[in-house]
Amino acid sequence: MSQSHTSESRSPLPTVREAAVFRLKSLGLQSRRFVADAVDKNVRQFSKGETLIERPVVAESKSKLWTEIEPEERFLVAGKIQNLRVAISALDGLELPAGEVFSFWKHVGRTTASKGYVPGRELREGCIIPNIGGGLCQLSNALYDAALKANFEIVERHAHTQTIAGSLAEQGRDATVFWNYVDLRFRSEHPVRIETELTSDHLLIKFRGTKQERPTLHQIQKTAKIDHVNSCASCGMDDCFRSVKPETNIDFGKTAFLIDEFSSEFDSYIQAKRTEKDVMLLPLDGKRFNRANYAWNTTGFSGVKQSAYITAVRSIKSRRLAAQGAARQKNLLATYEHLAASYGKKLSFDALHVVVQQNLLPYLWRSGQLGGRTFDVLMTALPMAELQKRLDHAFELHGESKTLGDFRADEKLVAAETQALKNARRIITTHSAIAALFPEKAELLSWKTPDVKPFKRDKNDKPRIVFPASTVGRKGCYELREAIRGLDVSLVTMGPNIEGADFWEGFDVIRGGDDWLETADLVVLPAFVEHKPLRLLRAAAAGVPVIASSACGVKNVAGVTTIDAGDAYALKQVVETGLAAKTLVRQTMAA
Repeated sequence: MSQSHTSESRSPLPTVREAAVFRLKSLGLQSRRFVADAVDKNVRQFSKGETLIERPVVAESKSKLWTEIEPEERFLVAGKIQNLRVAISALDGLELPAGEVFSFWKHVGRTTASKGYVPGRELREGCIIPNIGGGLCQLSNALYDAALKANFEIVERHAHTQTIAGSLAEQGRDATVFWNYVDLRFRSEHPVRIETELTSDHLLIKFRGTKQERPTLHQIQKTAKIDHVNSCASCGMDDCFRSVKPETNIDFGKTAFLIDEFSSEFDSYIQAKRTEKDVMLLPLDGKRFNRANYAWNTTGFSGVKQSAYITAVRSIKSRRLAAQGAARQKNLLATYEHLAASYGKKLSFDALHVVVQQNLLPYLWRSGQLGGRTFDVLMTALPMAELQKRLDHAFELHGESKTLGDFRADEKLVAAETQALKNARRIITTHSAIAALFPEKAELLSWKTPDVKPFKRDKNDKPRIVFPASTVGRKGCYELREAIRGLDVSLVTMGPNIEGADFWEGFDVIRGGDDWLETADLVVLPAFVEHKPLRLLRAAAAGVPVIASSACGVKNVAGVTTIDAGDAYALKQVVETGLAAKTLVRQTMAA
């Protein structure tokens, strides 16, 4: 809340002249430290690695991100969090050799706007002021706290000159930093790995390696304690040159919607949730450029940002690849990463909440863009860990398949998605099988019923079963082949036969066309994996009986009978029951 101050009670206001003098003194000290570091070969940068990734955690520090509750202060705290987001990306995964000195500034570097740093909260002369890179003391405090717990040797550490009640400084476990002459430096007798993370609420620091047996001598330095700190965002001293005007953060606290391929269900969801200050990041304005796959409704947002160049490159590369196979999957993952990186650069620090489409999630998580934010996930596919688990199960059943073992995602990417989903606030999906994996936080949307024009159903010489997919193992073609063996039926397939030219040998197979729905007596898809059951939805909307595995995600759709994937015997029974019911209806109508 803003506070009023009388001329008798308030401290003298800082002046531009005093700030200039401080800046000149700082330049002198920075120059002296620069020269000293250039001469001192013991202070150097270290590289990231994975040699120590399996070593035990010897010390950790956890501190809250959101420490201010006043509305006027939140944009400065968000700025601090953005600065932490940038800084920890330089530290996460660093592996320090035994006996070497770690320097905070040697690895973080100078905090400039070009690197992504923004005005954050900085304590100076008893006031909280906005400063580019402000708030990094929370990181140096946490590193110092963890170094003490690990008994590391503290080579250089500076306490804050003033102590805020309730802070680490009150316990003497703080380490202030100021580029580049006020540094934090420590040394470990053993190799050590630094791991950093931002959750939605906390900064986490972990050291992996070996804890030193010799405790570090630690003394609490007595500093001036202050119970209340004025802030440039809320002190009400409008005549101060550092004062932040109220309009600076009038639109603070946006939600950013980071999306890719169009979904009508998600489009409706976003329009129902967005506010006028929210922003949308999408590959291309599909409605403007007549691209149906990106035809999101962009009205009602304060800003809409596109990644047109990356989208064009993705389109060109996609055309050159086969419709199936590992090469196409790897290319898709690469394009997702490029798009996520583009979005990360456009994501402003005041976007406190993010709604992100699933394919972009692991890359944004891995790059740290979701740290310090809450986020929801728009899910259209199984998590990669679950997807590969189901493909492995299918491959165990059908080792002869040419498609079930041809693609697995990188382990690190799978781990990143798993960790991100664990930290997500909500999972938004239309897919009942995906929702079932997250019973505590899933929000299941209804599938939109496709528009199906009335048509006259053709009479078939014998029952016609439609398999609305390509002949690949993950769609359950092996189970369907076993289930209809010996039945006097025609089979309509709706895609290429990738399992082999002789896969359906001995069966009455018809290649499906645009009229597949008009000729269908039964639509069957016993898939292990199905993320876009559009043909199943069309069939159900047209009143054609549908048999599908629970993996198809249409469990709650009227007219659909669900079975377990991989159970050919149960499938055969349900198919026979469905055909018998269809025959009975025809006989009744004929009578």
